[in-house]
Amino acid sequence: MKTIGERLLEYRKANNLSQEEMAFKLDVSRQTVSKWETDQSSPDFDKIGPLCELFSITADELITGRKQEVQSNEKENENKKHSKALFTAGSVFLYFLAVAWIVFASEFLHMNDGLIVSIFLLICAFGTSLLIFYYISHGKENEENKKKNLKKENENAVCKTIKTIISLLATCIYFIVSFWTMAWHITWLIWLIYAAIISLVDLLFSLREDDHE
Repeated sequence: MKTIGERLLEYRKANNLSQEEMAFKLDVSRQTVSKWETDQSSPDFDKIGPLCELFSITADELITGRKQEVQSNEKENENKKHSKALFTAGSVFLYFLAVAWIVFASEFLHMNDGLIVSIFLLICAFGTSLLIFYYISHGKENEENKKKNLKKENENAVCKTIKTIISLLATCIYFIVSFWTMAWHITWLIWLIYAAIISLVDLLFSLREDDHE
């Protein structure tokens, strides 16, 4: 944990103040500021208020640094939410793009049904891969801060969630493609791809568990 002197040094630099300028504003000598920042002495009680006003902080933040730690945690949580939103939005966009491709290719390109479905599945697979990558990465980050048993429980929960998502997507994709193209003799291949993805997910989580044992 940082000392008061270290925090004062950071606050001063963040506000682009020299020791002389800070000393002038607080009506103390430059040597006094230097001693504060090197922890040779601490600010007198009557200087706590002016210091907080100068740096726009609370006394609690100056003395304990608590607010700074809270802000750091909040920023980390915001970054996680932002990352999750980006991966989710990207995946959803790809699913809509895949459906749009079916409509466009069927109406305007008059391509072979097998090729249309293959490209459709490729786009969906990429979108699903984004979700899997995010949840696996997120699970790896969480397990670093938890005990081994909790790690396994979290990984199992994440794995189950991923497979549930994939199952729902596969069912939706199967019926959408099948009814849209009426190519029932081809769309059963979706379930082969589904089985392969599920096996890949199980393999990835199995390898992760082996690495940590």
